[in-house]
Amino acid sequence: MRYLLITFLVLVNMAAYSQKVKLVHDEQKRKVDVFIGDKLFTSYCYPANLEKPFLFPVYAPNGAVVTRGFPLEPRKGERVDHPHHIGLWFNHGNVNGLDFWNNSSAIPVNRKDQYGHIVVKKIVKAKGGKTGLLEVVSEWKDNKENTVLTENTQYIFRASKTGWMVDHIATLTATNGPVTITDNKEGMFAIRVDRALEMPTNEPLIFTDEKGNPTTVKVMDNTGVTGMYVSSNGNRGDAVWGTRNKWVILSGKKDNVPVSLAIFDHPKNPGFPAYSHARGYGLFSVNNLGQKSYDPKQEEVVYKLAPGESMVLRHRFYIQSGSELTPEAAEAIFNDFSKSY
Repeated sequence: MRYLLITFLVLVNMAAYSQKVKLVHDEQKRKVDVFIGDKLFTSYCYPANLEKPFLFPVYAPNGAVVTRGFPLEPRKGERVDHPHHIGLWFNHGNVNGLDFWNNSSAIPVNRKDQYGHIVVKKIVKAKGGKTGLLEVVSEWKDNKENTVLTENTQYIFRASKTGWMVDHIATLTATNGPVTITDNKEGMFAIRVDRALEMPTNEPLIFTDEKGNPTTVKVMDNTGVTGMYVSSNGNRGDAVWGTRNKWVILSGKKDNVPVSLAIFDHPKNPGFPAYSHARGYGLFSVNNLGQKSYDPKQEEVVYKLAPGESMVLRHRFYIQSGSELTPEAAEAIFNDFSKSY
């Protein structure tokens, strides 16, 4: 009964409440600002000198910034590892053998042929209202500027009484030949969070990508570090990584105010429920196109797209402040998302 009541209240709040969403496109600065009411939610950024577009920064409804500043706007006391973790983004670690995930300014020029990058070709629509709609066409390219995939994406922004959200609906189409997307842990819909939302740790950690490149995550002062993951299958903390989930919540406190972020998978996605690439040092991601890379007991998954064939991936990012998102409320949001597309 309690679950049914919470589900009803969440759905009513999402349906009956709507602050106006405003999108402001600045072509010269190559960004689209997204406002909920008079508050900045985030900016869609597509700089010509970086390897992918992203949402940055991302704010909670109370104005707290929840994304890490580095490498764009470094802040005192935050981590400076993994320079490819920027804001909220979408890509993958192995598409036709190219690594789109790990590409950044840290990759030497003589190794760039192993990496791909994403170029925004057109902002099709940037329209506000009860919901905000941003439509974008991008191209996933190799280092010689050959297009591997065309990405047509809708970002749908809205507010409920409890929080703000963006639905990310991406259609990936094989453009100039067949495309093979190979099992890889580096993916796919991801955010790198502020230091306050990391999980406290007293152990140095080393993470290695599939090319064998190590990155060390150092021990730091844990003062004010409060993050904790909770997943739909009941796992918490580090145990969430490498498990399949409909949704995952990351909760903590920023400036002594409770903040919860959640990422939702969609039943129509390939690989549903997605594996969780959720790390205590602040990387929060879900990956529909990896399997054996998370669980060696599983078979390797390989997705093949014939020329002109498409794949659709749907994800929801949700954020609230002032209270912690409960598993029951997350399940209600998941059910709403599942029925929306």
